[in-house]
Amino acid sequence: MPYCYQIEADRCKGCGLCVMVCPKKVLELSNQVNSLGYFPAYQARPADCIVCAICCTMCPDVAIRISQVAETEPCVGGGRVGSK
Repeated sequence: MPYCYQIEADRCKGCGLCVMVCPKKVLELSNQVNSLGYFPAYQARPADCIVCAICCTMCPDVAIRISQVAETEPCVGGGRVGSK
């Protein structure tokens, strides 16, 4: 079953913890500021994501969410990544 990966850019303060702990180096910090004036994280290489959710655990702002979705369910506000 696929997963929906979402980063709420306006909640992210660009601390980089998720970038540092990602074992597949999927995440990077954006070069565009969010509404709070921070450079948020984004999925630079979504195809490499292994859905380990370490980024979700490390995010102090709870800005990253990974949820299991049905094959036909849309992934609103994020990207779809493969199964575990």
